[in-house]
Amino acid sequence: MMNTQFELQDNGVIVPLSNGPKYFNYYWLRDASNTSIDPQTRERIFDVSQLPTAPKATDLSIKDDVLTINWDAEDTPSEVPISLLESVATTGRAEDVAAIPRKVWYNGHLPNIPRIPQAEVINTAAGRAKLTRALIEDGIAIVSDMEPTEESLPNLVKAIGPVTPSGEGLFFNVRVEIEPTNLAFTAGPLEMHTDLPGEEAAPGVQFLHCLENTVDGGLSLFLDGVAVAMALKEEDPDAFEMLAAHKIPFFYRHDKIDYRSHQRVIETDQDGNVTGVTISQHLQDNMDLPQDLLDRYYPAFIKFIRMMQEDRFLLKFKSEAGNCVVFDNHRIVHGREGYVADSGSRHLRGCYTDRAAMRSTYRIASKSA
Repeated sequence: MMNTQFELQDNGVIVPLSNGPKYFNYYWLRDASNTSIDPQTRERIFDVSQLPTAPKATDLSIKDDVLTINWDAEDTPSEVPISLLESVATTGRAEDVAAIPRKVWYNGHLPNIPRIPQAEVINTAAGRAKLTRALIEDGIAIVSDMEPTEESLPNLVKAIGPVTPSGEGLFFNVRVEIEPTNLAFTAGPLEMHTDLPGEEAAPGVQFLHCLENTVDGGLSLFLDGVAVAMALKEEDPDAFEMLAAHKIPFFYRHDKIDYRSHQRVIETDQDGNVTGVTISQHLQDNMDLPQDLLDRYYPAFIKFIRMMQEDRFLLKFKSEAGNCVVFDNHRIVHGREGYVADSGSRHLRGCYTDRAAMRSTYRIASKSA
């Protein structure tokens, strides 16, 4: 392409692309150059703050799908892939294979929950890609045919990412305890919640490996928090904005720990899309928003909680020994019906990994799946 097709401006340049001319800032283009990244470590080796003057292009050309830029005060030209420019012009950011749209779901989703055998996840890229893609799209999946050993769960988790420690340590057991430190460790019902909102960064992906379940009752409850939040936005936009705009306090404490944090009940990304929720009445601290703001916040909060109790969203099933339910703890809200403690045994073993690790695994596994 000839230079006449570029429109050089004081702070940037208009570049002709397949979907029309698009403006790019000079600093951004200098930062995006292939020469700014070390080919071995893939880390940035260029420090834009060290430029003596603001970058200014003198000459541009496109060849072999690469934009070459000559700079006024530098001897070495920059090279920027046209594919990057096209992606940024279209979506505002570089292409990401893990940026998969979420599929919201409702109470009839049980037959559609992806199921992947444990050996397939551990031993094949295709199995890891299937599981992590399901977690990105649906937020929930079931790993079947789990080995009935203590090492079974860590072996599964490590195929996705490192185990994320929590206030309970690396692993926890959901079963009746004589002196429980959490309502989950009783036989009573467990209201709909996301785990550990009292931690500054609540765990991202949760694993619940069912080792034994012969009790009467105790059905597991799940719902898609994104679906409920989107329904709230449609039915009551003001209530949605309340829960998305303000942080409220949560805690997790007993004799040996005292976690406290503030979280937004409805989580959104930089584009305003709902990414998930944080909710837990049994770990919610006293509201510390201004009292007059609570006049509007509490009705929105209560409405959202009541929506989570509606049949249209709730999915119920009995946890089966040999299965591990894996889900996005920032999206999937879960709970449990009460059960008769002396009617049998119910033992689930759980832990967490990070959502960033899960997406990283998908990016790598999908290349060879």
